[in-house]
Amino acid sequence: MSAVFDQPSLYKRTLPLLQGFDGLLAFAVFLLACAGLLIMYSSGYDHGTRFADHGRNMLIAGAIMFVVAQVPPQKLMVFAVPLYLTGVTLLVAVLVFGITKKGAKRWLNVGVVIQPSEILKIAVPLMLAWWFQKREGQLRPLDFAVGLVLLAVPVGLIMKQPDLGTSLLVLGAGLAVIFFAGLSWKLIAPPLLLGVIGISLVVWYEPQLCADGMRWPVLHDYQQQRICTLLDPSRDPLGKGFHIIQGMIAIGSGGMFGKGFMAGTQTHLEFIPERTTDFIFAAYSEEFGLVGNLLLISGFLFLIFRGLAIAMDAPTLFSRLLAGALTMIFFTYAFVNMGMVSGILPVVGVPLPFISYGGTAMVTLGLALGMLMSIAKAKRLVQT
Repeated sequence: MSAVFDQPSLYKRTLPLLQGFDGLLAFAVFLLACAGLLIMYSSGYDHGTRFADHGRNMLIAGAIMFVVAQVPPQKLMVFAVPLYLTGVTLLVAVLVFGITKKGAKRWLNVGVVIQPSEILKIAVPLMLAWWFQKREGQLRPLDFAVGLVLLAVPVGLIMKQPDLGTSLLVLGAGLAVIFFAGLSWKLIAPPLLLGVIGISLVVWYEPQLCADGMRWPVLHDYQQQRICTLLDPSRDPLGKGFHIIQGMIAIGSGGMFGKGFMAGTQTHLEFIPERTTDFIFAAYSEEFGLVGNLLLISGFLFLIFRGLAIAMDAPTLFSRLLAGALTMIFFTYAFVNMGMVSGILPVVGVPLPFISYGGTAMVTLGLALGMLMSIAKAKRLVQT
């Protein structure tokens, strides 16, 4: 009789919780987090508690990931509409009551200061995945048009702040959902072609377009300056072009194997602006060189391919669309950050996942990883 009342071991009680983790995805995140802690220790050694705070942010993100991984994807659908409406409402409130810093109105005081645009990084793909799930099997062009409107509203409000970096991330995640939902290439190709033509014209006529006093329609002055600086950083080497020039010098000076841990001169002589946040990739490149960069990029590629594999194996349309969009968030973060530091994209405020300092972005990444883990767990439960 005693065997009937025996309590299961601690391992057996916690095993269902641990099954919420995809081993390969967790391994990729662990390696990237280790790289982030390593370079944060070097680049932030004289930034007070940056290293300790970065570690704390990782622990918070890990706890969020663990909790969200236990929530079934079907229950995540319940939060789609309320989270989206809350995020859009807060964006409207930012335009009216927001706090302005450095010429941008992006924050809201609700007892604590928050940046509502961060909510939309998760809320938009969640909402669009919910929308297309509800219309599975009967998708019409009108449904895609509604999806584009659902995406355009928050992106437009974020650009109004202005915040080009966050708007690009939200736009990328939303377009990924619409693409994975089955949008025809006939509708995708024309905008892409127009974009290529527009970029080519800007590069070709750069001296005329970036002449003093020239005003571009639609873009804010600072956005126009960023594009002109990207095309010719030497135009203002001690001002707008300083970030790009110093970043490229640091990357180039790292050579094949880098200068070594804690030995980056551009980093430790403080030539690299924002060396613990947006430009931490330049500090990493200087100390670990091309080989270190290839390893870091391989880590991100492994994470992205694993996320896409989870999306392909997801049991429902909602799960597939959400997993694909969340994976593309990681891709957009990494591609835009490395591109701007390397001088191939304009400088925007986009951190490098798990590497750059920043609590809000780390929490967002933890939430996205938790959802991916939840979808992976749902697939295993279906198989068993």
